[in-house]
Formats: sequence, C-alpha cells, structure tokens
Amino acid sequence: MGAVDVEQFLTSLAVDRHVSASTQNQGLAAVLFLYREVLAVELPWLTDVVRAKRPQRLPVVLTRAEVKSVLERISGIEWLIVSLLYGTGMRLGECVALRAKDIDLPRQEILIRDAKGQKDRVTMLPDALVSHMKAQLTQARALFDKDRQEELAIRAAGIEKPASTHTFRHCFATHLLENGYDIRTVQELLGHSDVKTTMIYTHVLNKGGRGVRSPLDAGRGSRD
Repeated sequence: MGAVDVEQFLTSLAVDRHVSASTQNQGLAAVLFLYREVLAVELPWLTDVVRAKRPQRLPVVLTRAEVKSVLERISGIEWLIVSLLYGTGMRLGECVALRAKDIDLPRQEILIRDAKGQKDRVTMLPDALVSHMKAQLTQARALFDKDRQEELAIRAAGIEKPASTHTFRHCFATHLLENGYDIRTVQELLGHSDVKTTMIYTHVLNKGGRGVRSPLDAGRGSRD
C-alpha cells in the first residue's frame, strides 16, 4: 500500500467509524512505525487525511458565591491550597511543589518553577493570603529546625552520605543484584517499564573507577 491507501484508511477511521482524534492519531503512529521501522519505507507526508475533530468542551466554572461556599467548608493547609489555586490560577501540582524560597513576601509574588512547558513564571500573592502564607512558612521553618535538632536516624548512625527514605529503594535493588538475582526480576519488582532504568544499579555494583587499580596504589609497595 502507498500513501493514498494509508490516507484513505485514516480518513475512514474519522468519517466512517467516527473515532476520536486520539484514536486516529494512534492509528497514524502505528502505520508510520510499520513503514519506517519494519518495512524501511518512508511515506510521503500525508496531506489529504480528513482529521477527526477534538471535542471542544467548556470548562466547569463556579460562581463567586459557590467558590466562597466551598472555601468556608475547608480549613488548614487544604484551605490554603484551594485559596492559592483560586487566588493565583496556578495548577495543583505547581502549588504543592512550592518551596519557601519561591515565596517573595515583600513583593507579594510567587515564583512557579518548571511549570507546564518547562517554563518558569511569576504570579501574585493575594493580599488576603499574606498572613496565612507567613504562618505556613513559620510552621515549615519550625518543623525543619526540629528535624535538624533531633537529627534523623541516618545521621545518628554516623552515615554522612546524602541518603533519604528513597535511598532504601535503591538499596533494595542493589542488594538483590548483589545476592545474584537477575536484573529482569529486579526490574519487575521495581515496576520499571524499561530495563535500562534498572541497569543503573549495575553501575553501583561496580568498584570505584571501574575496578581499575590506580598507578599510585600500584607503586606503594616499594615505599612500605
């Protein structure tokens, strides 16, 4: 089949079978993969395909009274998060990822880092939230100082490595490999979709410097 046949197939998906735009795009990707990777044939650009239309759905919008009613029924950190979403327009993920250094209280600005499209942007800190944000930052600082004073178990054990709770996941994988379990088993247990991700632990197993003996160490015998 040539480009015309492919165009007719993709068009029929939209016109005859009324599939969604994402389904048609999936079909196009599958056909291109078949031709490029399996048949080693480069199809001409498909310009005559009738594209399936993406549904234009209107967003759900609450009235001011409804927003006020919702905010009156929550409290604490949840209230502050929802208030920030409404008061700044930021996304939930952007809100929960905020750090103390992202809040500029004197300028009443919030720096949103690595937002959608991997772009940073600045938004306002509403007047109504300044005092609440100050309280939240004070609480966060108190928790941080408390942790520093009490020290975590890793420091109490005399370990200076920059370890965290996630380190124990790395230890799990590394120690299984040390015990002789195959990397595919470890990949499945970790939930990695690609074995290349699991391969990083094989590098941890290697001796420093790829197991090469330093010439400085090799020459120490004559001085001892």
